[in-house]
Amino acid sequence: MHGTPKVTPDILLSAYAQGLFPMAERRDDPALYWVSPEQRGIIPLETFHVPHRLARTVRAGRFTVTANRAFTDVMKACAAPRPGHEESWINDEILRLYTALHAGRHAHSVECWQGDELVGGLYGVSLGGAFFGESMFSVERDASKVALVHLVSKLKAGGFTLLDTQFLTPHLAQFGTLEIPRLAYLEKLQAALAVNAAWPD
Repeated sequence: MHGTPKVTPDILLSAYAQGLFPMAERRDDPALYWVSPEQRGIIPLETFHVPHRLARTVRAGRFTVTANRAFTDVMKACAAPRPGHEESWINDEILRLYTALHAGRHAHSVECWQGDELVGGLYGVSLGGAFFGESMFSVERDASKVALVHLVSKLKAGGFTLLDTQFLTPHLAQFGTLEIPRLAYLEKLQAALAVNAAWPD
């Protein structure tokens, strides 16, 4: 909803636990609104699909992959204008909130590098055994996809049971992403919140 009182990191985590997440209309709009899609995108971790060409790219080691090394830089890159995505739902308030979640170890990033250049990555929120993917970016072919492969590996290692993508996009469909009704999602979410998963360092 627009014009809500100032959101705190604790309020944000409580909203995630209820199946809500915030967005802004534009990067220069200070207001946030809460979203709870009727159809929710999830990637079942046990059936995560890596296309053959991407698997070769991962094995080739084209990128140096790190985690939580450049969280704010990943967020800013996700918000930056790029062809086909001139506008963004990531505003300064989103940056503030998720940076605070990262400081509290509830938000994480995966980065792909070529030398010292950040060329792709993603970030999201962890709560219990659920990981809520927020956004990804890539300035080199396949960089965000490689980040996703490494994310799934980390989630499996940490005992996570739910990877929430919020929406189903053509980009995510190739990995086995499904759309499920809100009620089914909330049931999976409640089960995941009861899991004592841990982000592997």
